[in-house]
Amino acid sequence: MKTHEVTNQVPPLVDYDTAGHPLFDEILTAAGAADALAEVHEVGTLAGSAYAKELGDRAEAHPPILRTHDRYGNRVDRVDYDPAYHDLMRHAIGFGLHGAPWRDKRDNAHLIRAAKFTAWQVTDAGHGCPISMTYAAVPALRADEKLSSEFEPLLANDQYDPSVAPTALKRGLIAGMSMTEKQGGSDVRANTTTATPHQDGSYRIVGHKWFTSAPMSDILLTLAQAPGGLTCFVLPRVLPDGSMNTIALQRLKDKLGNRSNASSEVEYDNAVGWRLGEEGRGVRTIIEMVNMTRLDCTLGAAALMREAVGQAAHHAAHRSAFGGLLIDKPLMRNVIADLAVEAEASTTVALWLASQTDAALRGDERAALLRRLGLAVSKYYVCKRGPGHAAEALECLGGNGFIEESGMPRLYREAPLGSIWEGSGNVAALDTLRALAKQPEVLGVFFDELDAAAGADPRYDAYVAALKAQFTDLTDLEYRSRVVVGRLALALQGSLLVRSGNPAVADAFLATRLAGDWGTVYGTLPTGLDLAPIIERVVPTPA
Repeated sequence: MKTHEVTNQVPPLVDYDTAGHPLFDEILTAAGAADALAEVHEVGTLAGSAYAKELGDRAEAHPPILRTHDRYGNRVDRVDYDPAYHDLMRHAIGFGLHGAPWRDKRDNAHLIRAAKFTAWQVTDAGHGCPISMTYAAVPALRADEKLSSEFEPLLANDQYDPSVAPTALKRGLIAGMSMTEKQGGSDVRANTTTATPHQDGSYRIVGHKWFTSAPMSDILLTLAQAPGGLTCFVLPRVLPDGSMNTIALQRLKDKLGNRSNASSEVEYDNAVGWRLGEEGRGVRTIIEMVNMTRLDCTLGAAALMREAVGQAAHHAAHRSAFGGLLIDKPLMRNVIADLAVEAEASTTVALWLASQTDAALRGDERAALLRRLGLAVSKYYVCKRGPGHAAEALECLGGNGFIEESGMPRLYREAPLGSIWEGSGNVAALDTLRALAKQPEVLGVFFDELDAAAGADPRYDAYVAALKAQFTDLTDLEYRSRVVVGRLALALQGSLLVRSGNPAVADAFLATRLAGDWGTVYGTLPTGLDLAPIIERVVPTPA
């Protein structure tokens, strides 16, 4: 008698286009970037392939290893990666997901890059960290024309070169960030690392950093206390003469997720660095890098949501239970559609932020203000939604989703990181208040953007009116900031969906997120919504 005949199991979700969600075509076409769709789908097709899935699995299963010394006792301070990690990096750089948009002359260069980045991110979030930091380092480096001209061309080209060599001898460079210290955490002004100037214009950096992502990067941007105050510096891993900079890797962090990325503690023992920007203006200089990585946090969180609901919809479309396919069961349709609305709204606002980046870089002051506030509120809210979304999507697979081979536990472990990286939830909320205090005009511009959707739906109008009332009395605003920031984020998503989103998705979003006809968990959409087009948009199809 056969006891192990396998039936009613779901085929693996491979060989599909991770950029196959209709949203990619809709947003890029509306932005006038339809000519870039072929390259976006090229990225998505590779990202959804069995080959790329295997690379991601291998990089996750074989995390980096720290080698502090060689066999003779000499310090080498090297991190060894699985070959799969290098393959992922090579593809990502070849697709231009790193610094390439800064040399791309197209009007929508950053939107195109964002679409490709969020399509590729599902392969392995860990290697996305150095890719993102390399992208983000360029605008910070532009605070110094000499350093920018030296490093930017190699940060923006399409060659991945993991060799250990002076930057001038390499085919391509990767950048990292090294700010957080034990005693300060997100409070970077508590920094105790020191920087002493030398006659040749360099500085000697002494201190310990509690979190340094991608320590094998060719250059690290760091903060240290110079004579004139907290200052930003660029530290090369290898000095121009070929000797190693005195950057000691103390240990690698054993993390919940993001395991293919080496996050380390480093010690600077009179390490050589070059000042980036004026002394005492370190936060203002490096904030350019932080803002770009916050954009990628939002893009990455949206990517995980799309992958999670795609996996859940794929499972439901192939799994039978209680006399039919799960995807046809009313309650499962409620859950899948609710997850789909969240993922689509998050992706919509993330790509909108990338388009505002393009406009701001072209000199559009209004876009710069919109991006300033929109990025702060969206980084807070979208990343906050990730963990609960991942948990619900995992549950759609039942016990199968709790098994590592399904890939869902990996998504679940990864989901909290976006909300922690570059400022946890409270920091992001307070950053919103800081933006309102330093640039009071930003709120008016933001409300003007919301008013562009006025009159389209009474539920939206009522929500925006209540939101504006939150600012009539600023008493205890810091205490209320999570509520206020979350509502700003939801209003922005609602505005975008009302004006240009899929009508069924917009209707469900307005009914639940704005009008409040919603429970406290996913799968509590009200009756009367058209769920079919919402679900159809997230069921993956072969590439």
